[in-house]
Amino acid sequence: MMETNINPLSALSLFLVEDDDGDAKAVVRAFTRAKIANPIIRAIDGVEALEILRGQNGRDKPSKPHLLLIDINMPRMNGIELIKNIRQDPNLKRLVVFVLTTSKRDEDRVAAYDLNVAGYILKQRAGEDFVQLVQMMDYYWRIVEMP
Repeated sequence: MMETNINPLSALSLFLVEDDDGDAKAVVRAFTRAKIANPIIRAIDGVEALEILRGQNGRDKPSKPHLLLIDINMPRMNGIELIKNIRQDPNLKRLVVFVLTTSKRDEDRVAAYDLNVAGYILKQRAGEDFVQLVQMMDYYWRIVEMP
């Protein structure tokens, strides 16, 4: 029997909700460097993210499962409001969400964990090129079962 090495992230759609182009490019570069070739879908704010996730306003609904990386400080609908909407939607509520933000505010961290995020990651701690974030996510998916 031939043994294959399957990347646990291989069946996932990665969904990045980030309004800053530089930060978004850094995340994509980190996944590329880690040789994780999953498609990365990007929305620039919570309104656009919900439209994509729900397949509304002419948007193509991505296939599941999803792993979401959500910034908090965004225009129109911030990350906390987005996560609230996701948790209230019966079709989206089980999505795995990581917050990736510059916000060090205790109120934001508590609000995020109250909404059952898988992790709250400060961009400054994730490293300039986000490689540590990608490695952490890779390790996470090696041991966690999806709903």
